[in-house]
Amino acid sequence: MAKNNERLLSAWLRLSVIVCNERVVSDMPYNEALICSLLVKAGECRMTATELCEKTKMFKSQMNRTLHSLEEKGMLERRRSSADKRRIDLSLTAAGREAYEKEHARILKLVDAVIEKFGGEKTETLIDCLESVSSAADEILF
Repeated sequence: MAKNNERLLSAWLRLSVIVCNERVVSDMPYNEALICSLLVKAGECRMTATELCEKTKMFKSQMNRTLHSLEEKGMLERRRSSADKRRIDLSLTAAGREAYEKEHARILKLVDAVIEKFGGEKTETLIDCLESVSSAADEILF
């Protein structure tokens, strides 16, 4: 039997491949979806590229490429802050929000199917485990 570290890593990678599979998420690369998710959650509170880097742990160069791609697609807009002219605020356009919500709905269908297969009690246990693993990894790495 494989060691627990190998089993956990294998399961983690398999899940990542399944979720990032182009049949599940086809119109938006992972980094774009991640950024859109954070901007949607921020709502009317606009974010800067630096704030997004802090939340995603992305390098600035990677963030700039992703933001540029979103902007070229008409999904993102940049606005200079009226309060602080040095600050560039980012927000999704209506098209960006619509594209993200479409991809998010596709992922939720997969999640709903997993919940249905697992049942309520196992799902709660899974959520608790994933939250614990995420917290532990965050404490160790950052």
